[in-house]
Amino acid sequence: MLTQKSVNDLSYAIVGCAIEVHKQLGPGLLESVYKDCFIEELSALGFIVIAEKPVPLEYKGRILQHSLRLDILVNEIIIVEIKAVEQMIPLYQAQLLSYLKLTKKPKGLLINFNCANIVKQIVPLVTEEFSKLPKE
Repeated sequence: MLTQKSVNDLSYAIVGCAIEVHKQLGPGLLESVYKDCFIEELSALGFIVIAEKPVPLEYKGRILQHSLRLDILVNEIIIVEIKAVEQMIPLYQAQLLSYLKLTKKPKGLLINFNCANIVKQIVPLVTEEFSKLPKE
């Protein structure tokens, strides 16, 4: 059964994988390099990882030709958007929040690998779907 606790526990494990990748590689590489290594870490722990998952875009009841692509979806529960940028901007959070709403997922993580301390560059976001889940 999916609970707030199980989602948060999964989130904690995902953050641990990001920390490990950053510890091994440090800052200054391309986003694609971090993504590949991050997927390896997640997969090594047995998580179901889908990279570049398409998200159909519906507008006024019609599915549009274009679709969005999530960086990573873990266990069909948490969306992870990866960045390797000098500075995080509000647009990145808005993007992740939009993905969360469109997919009705409970939680997302925005992670910037281009930094000295990755823990300070991780932004967790939750949706109304998260608040609907039982706590335990």
